[in-house]
Amino acid sequence: MKLPETSYLRVLTPYDPREGISLATAAKRAGKSETTIRNWCPQHGLGRRVGGGVWVVSQVALAMFLDGDMAALAAYHSGDRSSSEVAQYFERFGLPASKPSAGRGGADIGRKIRNGGL
Repeated sequence: MKLPETSYLRVLTPYDPREGISLATAAKRAGKSETTIRNWCPQHGLGRRVGGGVWVVSQVALAMFLDGDMAALAAYHSGDRSSSEVAQYFERFGLPASKPSAGRGGADIGRKIRNGGL
């Protein structure tokens, strides 16, 4: 069940499997149980269900949360992937920070196709 207040959070969006880790891996990193991590995912916006099935945890969001960097986590939740406070977490894990236009490009192309533009 998705909590209404967390439904707007942009976690693992756009989805990059390199950013995601399993509940078990996240639990080991945090020193917590998988159940705790599963509960934290919707409560704190640390992960999401991919394809409506398996929980995938953003290692970027988890690191921000464990570091207590709520400003960076809030920026990440709003879709920011390029500011220095967010990008440093992507760099920590050797991940490319998504460009803001990357998520919109696919939607724009899809809209053009539907409208007969391509």
